[in-house]
Amino acid sequence: MTPVRTQHHAVDPSPGSAAVGRSAPGPLVRDDMTVEVALSLMAGARVDHLVLCDGDDQSTGLITLARLTALRGSPAYTDRVRLRDVLA
Repeated sequence: MTPVRTQHHAVDPSPGSAAVGRSAPGPLVRDDMTVEVALSLMAGARVDHLVLCDGDDQSTGLITLARLTALRGSPAYTDRVRLRDVLA
C-alpha cells in the first residue's frame, strides 16, 4: 500500500459535492482509493471531506464523510468500492 500525504487546511463546515477547483480546502486524494481507506484517512486527519483528484492530479470532486458512511451501510457496499465509483 502506498502512503498518502495529506495537507491540513481549514475545514469548510458545509462542503458541496460538486467538482471543485485546486484551491478547495481539505486533503487531496486519488479517486482510485477505496472507501475503507478514505474513511480511515478522514478519521486520522479529523476532516469531514476529501478533495478527489484523477490520475493527472486534476480535481474531480469532493466526497463527504456523511456520504461515505451512508454508502458503507447500504446492502450494495463491498470493500472494493473506489471513490470514483461513488461520484458516478
